[in-house]
Amino acid sequence: MNKPSSLRILILEDFEEDADLLKINLKRQGVVFEDVIVDNRDDYVTQLIDFKPDLVLSDHLLPQFDSTEALKICREEMGDIPFILVTGTVSEEFAVLCLKQGADDYILKSNLARLSSAIYNAINQKEGERKRREAEANLKKQNRQLKKINGELDSFVYRVSHNLRAPLTSVLGLIQLSKLNGVSQSEVEKYLSLMEQSIVKLDNTVRGILDYSQNTRKTLEYVAVDLDKVITESIFNFRYLERFESIDILKDIKQDVPFHSDALRLTFIFDNLISNAIKFSRKLTDEPRFIKIRATVDEKKAIVSVEDNGEGIDPEYRNQVFNMFFKTSESGAGLGLYIVKETVGRLNGNITLDSEPGKGTKLTIQIPNHAD
Repeated sequence: MNKPSSLRILILEDFEEDADLLKINLKRQGVVFEDVIVDNRDDYVTQLIDFKPDLVLSDHLLPQFDSTEALKICREEMGDIPFILVTGTVSEEFAVLCLKQGADDYILKSNLARLSSAIYNAINQKEGERKRREAEANLKKQNRQLKKINGELDSFVYRVSHNLRAPLTSVLGLIQLSKLNGVSQSEVEKYLSLMEQSIVKLDNTVRGILDYSQNTRKTLEYVAVDLDKVITESIFNFRYLERFESIDILKDIKQDVPFHSDALRLTFIFDNLISNAIKFSRKLTDEPRFIKIRATVDEKKAIVSVEDNGEGIDPEYRNQVFNMFFKTSESGAGLGLYIVKETVGRLNGNITLDSEPGKGTKLTIQIPNHAD
């Protein structure tokens, strides 16, 4: 039996002599405690909140109310702390009724010998019930995660096979066309351009699969991170993308305190957000195209936003863009924002999206700082 080193006991008793008798017996039985004694409803409610007892010892009949109401109030205010009825002679029917109503035990004032054992039994029973509830909640959570993973795996296998085979089939078909007799140089160049598009799609899918796999399987490694450096490297990775040269990329990084996070996962996040902002910038416009990346870091968190004035997202799609393989166009593999959300989730962060068709998109992430 586990015995807490000290207990906070709220005693609900209107006779001072009976309360003193309780305390004397507790000390004789080796219980270390501090106590508060109340004899009315108002003080009882106040002390439940202010004193935050580990258990309640309650007489049955008091001038203003009885143990039945006291038990109800206890459950409403304090949840599952032990509530033990300490009273005079009662009938067996009454004792059974008290237990059915949620009391953990009852002790007769004429026989306080088992008071300490009743207290410790009630405490251990409550702790066991709490652990069981936690285990059940964890099991339900794991079952939900398993269903999610199984559903995603089915979708993943189907879509990956499609996203890998479709570009390869296209490239093979274009190669066959290029080998035909009488194919002109201009046609060959056209076929090469189409092959390049297919290979880019294939590369996006493979990169997405690798990011997804590493985020899912690799353990978190918190290190000191220079956000400006990570973001600059991500931008540099896409310098050869179409439209890159025509977009003004503006950075405003405020990091005056150390920031610790998983550098690899931050790279996944920024790579996907920046490449999306580039790919979905507006094709034909006289308005200067831009991507604004802002970050602020404090001792608790980093907040980073990536904003563009690109194509934007229709309202009907905003709740779907973070789904696996969801695409609003043929470009991309449909994994980018899904990976971003999953990766931010692994870092115990959150992500919000604000977008308007034809005006642009802003994605904001908040990630805890593990500097401590």
